Amino acid sequence: MTQKPATYADLQALPSNQVGEIVDGVLHASPRPAAPHARTALELAGELREPFDRGRSGPGGWLFLLEPELHLRRDILVPDLAGWRLERMPKIPRVVGITMAPDWLCEVLSPSTARLDRGRKLAAYAREGVKYVWLVDPLQRTLEVLRLEGAHYLLMGTHEDVETVRAEPFEVFALELGVLWDDIAE
Repeated sequence: MTQKPATYADLQALPSNQVGEIVDGVLHASPRPAAPHARTALELAGELREPFDRGRSGPGGWLFLLEPELHLRRDILVPDLAGWRLERMPKIPRVVGITMAPDWLCEVLSPSTARLDRGRKLAAYAREGVKYVWLVDPLQRTLEVLRLEGAHYLLMGTHEDVETVRAEPFEVFALELGVLWDDIAE
């Protein structure tokens, strides 16, 4: 028996303590992120926002959102962070689901979501032309930088622990990785 594709109503029916996404017609529900995940996403957003979103001590030119709901063809995806170049999206649209693929996004990996983030979601992001993806693992203390080349992502580098990184597309900024997880117990 063929299962019918998940719908937006299926997402809305999830309890508030779960994050829902539809990938390839399948509903994926996961618990709200644990504290290390949430803290890492918040710290990264803070580090990038001042120089790139606000243009303070940096080039500006970007608009960032935390956990945006992306409506990309048949998929509804919720990355931890996403950024659009201002020339593509100069203002935040007044919608729940954004249909324009971001130029950059970040997935903060959790044990419960890493497989989906690295697999089907990454394939959807490539299909939609998301040029840069960062995969951040707060438990392993790593940052993987991916750049879209053709239809697939190329690993530009894996950085770890307390390295200072200049990573695409924000290479003009020196990101100290330690700030992403120095508040997280080992």
